[in-house]
Amino acid sequence: MIFRRAIVNEIANSAGAVFSVLFCIVFTQVLVHMLGDAASGDVDTKALFSIVALSTLTNLPLVLTLSVFIAVLIALSRAFRDSEMVVWFAAGQSLVAWIRPVLRFALPVACLVATLALFVSPWAERMIAEARQRFEHRDDVSKVTPGRFIESAASDRVFFVENLDIDGAHVESVFASQRSGNREIIIVAAQGNVETHGDGARFLVLSNGRRYEGAAGVAENRVLEFDRYAIRLESQTDAPLASSNARTFTTGQLLADPTARNLGELLYRVSLPVAAVILALLAVPLAYVNPRVGRSANLIIATLLALVYLNSIQIMQSNVQRGRMGFGTAVWLAHAVAVLVLVALFYRRVSLRRWLPRLPQLLPGRSRPPA
Repeated sequence: MIFRRAIVNEIANSAGAVFSVLFCIVFTQVLVHMLGDAASGDVDTKALFSIVALSTLTNLPLVLTLSVFIAVLIALSRAFRDSEMVVWFAAGQSLVAWIRPVLRFALPVACLVATLALFVSPWAERMIAEARQRFEHRDDVSKVTPGRFIESAASDRVFFVENLDIDGAHVESVFASQRSGNREIIIVAAQGNVETHGDGARFLVLSNGRRYEGAAGVAENRVLEFDRYAIRLESQTDAPLASSNARTFTTGQLLADPTARNLGELLYRVSLPVAAVILALLAVPLAYVNPRVGRSANLIIATLLALVYLNSIQIMQSNVQRGRMGFGTAVWLAHAVAVLVLVALFYRRVSLRRWLPRLPQLLPGRSRPPA
């Protein structure tokens, strides 16, 4: 009992360390990706860190699943390597006896994974989608990033602003290009302000600038100097926020509308907590290490099995969404195969039987060499 409790505590400590490392990796990857989107003008810089936090939250179910698997694998591998499991076996205990303490640790984590996958992650995905849509529905000047050329939503205007105040109402060193048919208009101004009229229309009012108008292939251009020039800003702020992505739907919405796309998403959400438990149990027989050989072989095999199992879940999800497989079959097929592999691995470790016969030391018909 004391030995088992010590191993469970070690698994918990390893899980905390593994989760911290995986969380930092995921957070850094999401942050780099979002910084690239913000630099290209696809994400609002003011909502950047909230989107990064929400994106990291959507990856927590998979991170927790892998953390449990790696933690059990590390803890039991160390016990095999330091010959602590030899003492366990000498006391008449079997490797099957580790199922209960591992489940005692893995089941609460699986419940947390289920909560995140079924309720929290869809909410985070919905918040990210709404933030992106609100940014897309804003007017052109509101999307401008100082020092970068930004194309309008209608793809007929290009804006460049050197300086922009915090509220986005005052701009300096403005360049605007607009194409209408075969004619192109270029406007350069020292400064400008965003004004809103009583009917809700928004205008970019430029001051102290010039307006160049000409046609492609024509040498003649019209040049107009102005003290005040207004450009109407097209916006879609009143457009409804909607999303057709199944990842943003709540679990209740997926059940209420059982289309192929929604059932595939539901399959993935349900599979994650089940995978957390099965992977934790798979780590028990895969943690076997021969102290005289090393531990690289079992770590490679364990990593490959975990990747194949998790990828098979995504394959089942894709097949359901494309209508190639029914939900009733795909929801248990990958887990059933994983359970069969789990039973086979436990049987091999408990019965101590080899799956492949030993190669003969001498070829048949050849006599033993003289001493």
